[in-house]
Amino acid sequence: MAAESSKSTALAAEATFWADADRHLVRYGGDFTSEIIERASGSFVYTASGRKILDFTSGQMSAILGHSHPAIVETVQRQVATLDHLYSGMLSRPVVELARRLAETLPAPLEKAMLLTTGAESNEAAIRMAKLVTGKHEIVSFARSWHGMTQGAVSATYSAGRKGYGPSAPGNFAIPVPNAYRPDFTTPDGELDWRRQLDFAFDLIDAQSTGSLAACLVEPILSSGGVIEPPPGYFAALRRKCRERGMLLILDEAQTGLCRTGTWYAFERDGVVPDILTLSKTLGAGLPLAAVLTSAEIEQEAYDRGFLFFTTHVSDPLVAAVGNTVLDVLAKDRLDERARDLGSFLRTGLEDLATRHEVIGDIRGRGLLAGLELVVDRETRQSSDELGAQVTRRCLELGLHMNIVQLPGMGGVFRIAPPLTATEDELALGLSILDTAIGEVNAAL
Repeated sequence: MAAESSKSTALAAEATFWADADRHLVRYGGDFTSEIIERASGSFVYTASGRKILDFTSGQMSAILGHSHPAIVETVQRQVATLDHLYSGMLSRPVVELARRLAETLPAPLEKAMLLTTGAESNEAAIRMAKLVTGKHEIVSFARSWHGMTQGAVSATYSAGRKGYGPSAPGNFAIPVPNAYRPDFTTPDGELDWRRQLDFAFDLIDAQSTGSLAACLVEPILSSGGVIEPPPGYFAALRRKCRERGMLLILDEAQTGLCRTGTWYAFERDGVVPDILTLSKTLGAGLPLAAVLTSAEIEQEAYDRGFLFFTTHVSDPLVAAVGNTVLDVLAKDRLDERARDLGSFLRTGLEDLATRHEVIGDIRGRGLLAGLELVVDRETRQSSDELGAQVTRRCLELGLHMNIVQLPGMGGVFRIAPPLTATEDELALGLSILDTAIGEVNAAL
């Protein structure tokens, strides 16, 4: 009798929770996951009903050390009890230490840092800095980009959210994404001809520009755009296009920075150093921390011209202390090497799935950022939003949270980004659940 009473109480509490959510929450991006999350630890989140769900997205692509990492927990507890927040014009030791240590992880001349809270905010600051320093206002980004939801960042975002909000910031232009799986410009053998595509793109940019090209803001690997990795050589060529036009190159490494791709920064593969680098998500390992990094020359020019980006939480000591702990763990545990090793294990597992499931059309990505594209037919490469949605739902039912890019025409693309602290056994569990889910959904079609 007591057990039945307890169950009834729990069901009533759950019904009240969802009624309150329905009545009081603004919906900001589709439907909420139909689970009440009570806690999270390592690679798993735990629901109020007692379910254990493997997190293959590192939260919002941020918790690179897993959930509730002991070192992060200790830092937060210590720091919040001593120094959490200050007037934005005051400095603390964690802030200066993090700025110095970030510079030490980067090639010259990136040595100046500003610490903020979100990726949108860091991109907003970078855009403002580029406009001020160049004296120009036009921004170029990829046609599947995602840079944030504030005005400047969202104006440079093309994968979603552009319709219905009125004019974006003037002078924003999109260039095509160099997608090797779905090439638009091709060589005689059918491969992506990215050089011709890039030339064509900037011919169009030049035709539209009013002569005020300030910067190109791009991701080294387009994550929300479908885990699309531009080919080697692309970013060197893009940088030349920028230099020819007096533009700055801004790289947004919100999701790729700090070891996720197997190197500390994704741009290292290309031997290209950006004029401005933005970090977020991974820097705070799940807490709100972002950074803008640039050269002393650009910072000085911005300062001389009166650069203003004064926010409530700029240079906050609490999250800066967390950022220092993140760097400690990344270096001590050699998580760049771990991401490479686990990434190879994950890719081998995904390739094995592809031998058994014809609906797997493409596997891409680097390190522990993997993309899996489902198709109705491998020959035509026809995608299916519904197929992806069904596999996503079944994965969640079986205990795996898979982050699907739920945008029109991209519903069959999965982003897989487990914590860098995940184990091979956890990756194997995720692969097994994905195998079952694809098989069951495909059999029911």
